[in-house]
Amino acid sequence: MTTQRRSYETGHKPKCLVIVDDTAEWDRAVYYASRWAIRAGGGVVMLRIIELEDQNQQWLGVADIMRAEAEEAANEALDRASGRANGIAAITPERVIREGDPTEQILDVIDKDTDIAKLVLAANPGPEGPGPLVTAMAQAVGSFPIPITIVSGDLSDAAIDALS
Repeated sequence: MTTQRRSYETGHKPKCLVIVDDTAEWDRAVYYASRWAIRAGGGVVMLRIIELEDQNQQWLGVADIMRAEAEEAANEALDRASGRANGIAAITPERVIREGDPTEQILDVIDKDTDIAKLVLAANPGPEGPGPLVTAMAQAVGSFPIPITIVSGDLSDAAIDALS
């Protein structure tokens, strides 16, 4: 990926990419990104990734139903997250739904939107570890095209307000 970022050029504004998933800590990432958007005069892009297993061709009808259900669930999750961002910062985030490998989809969204200036993830504070997405991004951080901000899932709204 060699796409030059244009976030701060005339006619552009910086955006924060947030992944909305099924973890309990997604709200911390949305809260941080929304507060950052207020301070930076930027925007928020919310990405929901649908991971469907490879479907056998003979079950194509079932796969189509599963895909439709997954898209409906993705829209519901993005509705909740968008409502949260609007309540925090009075912003209307952009919404993106992608299907496939999470790392590949995140990189593709970043590559296609040259205004995305940072990725915000939230880490699970529990003993089971930070979560699969944070772990995957930590392995790629040395070659990642934009900064990654990882927000602790234990931070309160007040703590995030002080940091963002």
